[in-house]
Amino acid sequence: MQKILIIEDDKSIAELERDYLEINGYKCDIAEDGKTGLDMALRGEYALAILDIMLPGMDGFEVCARLRNETDMPLIMLSAKKDDIDKVRGLGLGADDYMTKPFSPNELVARVKSHIARYDRLTGHTKEEAGSNILKIRGLEIDKDSRRVFVNGEEKSMPQKEYDLLLFLAENPNRVFSKDQLFDKIWGFDAFGDISTIAVHVRRIREKIETDMDNLQYIETVWGVGYRFKG
Repeated sequence: MQKILIIEDDKSIAELERDYLEINGYKCDIAEDGKTGLDMALRGEYALAILDIMLPGMDGFEVCARLRNETDMPLIMLSAKKDDIDKVRGLGLGADDYMTKPFSPNELVARVKSHIARYDRLTGHTKEEAGSNILKIRGLEIDKDSRRVFVNGEEKSMPQKEYDLLLFLAENPNRVFSKDQLFDKIWGFDAFGDISTIAVHVRRIREKIETDMDNLQYIETVWGVGYRFKG
């Protein structure tokens, strides 16, 4: 799943952008100021950034200029100002596109898709080359081709069912699954066994991927319901 970075200090606008993009299959992170957004963008995890001009601390023009010195990631700039001079300045600093507020969320999604597709064509990236078979969540990496799991670069050995359970939860973040649902999905409807094995497997997985069992980063328990992977 490709990730989009939204650098926007207006929470309602940022959440609107996030909702529309996530409906269309993207994962989104939000930064509410320019410095935080710049730091996040430079990690290299994002397929595209949506950048507001009026930001606290460091404005969008400076963020754009700094990013263009470090990365060729597509950038879409947003502004409430309709002056051509801002558009010219943004594009001159290296932004790939410029939209004025208020804007159509569906048009924003269409432009995001277009710029990512264009970038992939120009760079020769395929989904496989872009690492679509390696799922990365913070310090956790799941290599789906080799069925290997790494935490902060260190490989963790996982039997088949532990791996299958972890992968299923990680590919469906922020959704709550009951033990019955997980048992049916991983072991199969016709399998014999006790759903209590889910709790055992979750505990074993946590022992391997969590660095602090008192502050879980990945699989959380939803009491009385089941488990949820924190995306």
